Amino acid sequence: MKKFALGMLAAVAMTGSAVAADMAPRYAKAPPPAPVVVYNWTGCYIGGNIGGGWARTSQNRTDVLAVPPFAAPANFGSSDGSDFVVGAQIGCDYQFAGNWVLGIQGMYNYARIDSSHFLTDFPAFRSDIENKDIFTVTGRLGYLFTPQLLGYVKGGGAWTRSDYVIFQPGGVLVSENAFGVNRSGWTVGGGLEWMFAPGWSVFGEYNYMDFGHKDVAFTTPVIGAFPDRVRTKLEVSTALVGVNYKFNWGGPVVARY
Repeated sequence: MKKFALGMLAAVAMTGSAVAADMAPRYAKAPPPAPVVVYNWTGCYIGGNIGGGWARTSQNRTDVLAVPPFAAPANFGSSDGSDFVVGAQIGCDYQFAGNWVLGIQGMYNYARIDSSHFLTDFPAFRSDIENKDIFTVTGRLGYLFTPQLLGYVKGGGAWTRSDYVIFQPGGVLVSENAFGVNRSGWTVGGGLEWMFAPGWSVFGEYNYMDFGHKDVAFTTPVIGAFPDRVRTKLEVSTALVGVNYKFNWGGPVVARY
């Protein structure tokens, strides 16, 4: 009997050890760490944009082949116009010193920004203006607030084309600049660009363009009217959003934030 009791105790002890072993925690192998995405801004890119354009034109007659009072200088007034613009851009960037990005960019925007106003000194006459097609070549300097977010300023040269027509009462053409006027000036702007995936980014920016003063010679197809020389001043602004695809040609860049 004593041997039987000792055997039972041994069996219970062995069973408890097996159950304890089965209940012991099992540790699975830890999964490998997720790969770290490296955002590199060095490279060249192409992209498209869309937005709004605003143009302001001021006009003053400086010379006319006529007799007084029409020969005197006159205030021809000013007008503002706005319309949608759409275009494309191409450029290259170089990321340096960790957080800084330096680049160059060429941009074209299709535009047809029309405006119209009555001449201040001759309120029965109307001036119609169309500003079309905007080209810019700019350098830009940016700072990376995070690996994906770039804030930048830009500046450089700008070019556009303007058409001018003046009508007398009743809508009869008085004078026009028949072949349009090519204009050049300067531009400054700035914006934010966010790289939402390696190589792909979206941006929003504002640009101001000053095309200065330019003397425009008007032809006169109407008998009894006289050709004018009008000094014009043109300012244009654009607000754009767009997307870029970058062809990276640099290695990983370590930035400090």
